[in-house]
Amino acid sequence: MMTANQRYALSFTSGSLLTREALIAVPIYLRERDWSTTRARIKDENLLQTRAARSNTRLLGALIPRLQVLTDAELQIVADGTSTERGHLMWAAACRQYDLIGEFAEEVLRERFLTLAGEVTYEEFDSFYRSKAIWHDELDAITDTSYKKVRQVVFKMMVEAGLLTKHGLIEPTSLSAGVADCLRHRTPSDIRFFPTKAA
Repeated sequence: MMTANQRYALSFTSGSLLTREALIAVPIYLRERDWSTTRARIKDENLLQTRAARSNTRLLGALIPRLQVLTDAELQIVADGTSTERGHLMWAAACRQYDLIGEFAEEVLRERFLTLAGEVTYEEFDSFYRSKAIWHDELDAITDTSYKKVRQVVFKMMVEAGLLTKHGLIEPTSLSAGVADCLRHRTPSDIRFFPTKAA
């Protein structure tokens, strides 16, 4: 849980879940074992296939910090696992990297699943955001357009990770044994970010 003197980072709107980009970057890192080299190679060879250098820089700026919060075991699953496993781990990475997303996942998405609410809507996000903004001026400081973008991207991530349908219905998550084992290695367990009864 964030304290009032810590600031929420909202710099996750330049990409959504970034699973496709992760599949390009992670194998390079697993060979090089150096994030600076990985970033430079992706940028120099335009492996993300962006049209503008600025877009490439922005995407890498969103991607690399998320990948850096994953363990080697998790990165190996991102590289070699199924698209479902990749989506789940990239959601976990976003939750770890961005406290606002992690707290929303735990306090709203998982809580609504456990109480059989069945769906998560923009209204729930608005209410959650307002409750956090009481203690965090930086949340109040963004424009209405930026806020809508933040909200839109969080929901897009949940859909891409297979946690919500496009209509906001909660999809109960079935984590693979490998992913669940990785998530349980953290204290508290990062399974808290998912709509599942697993602990």
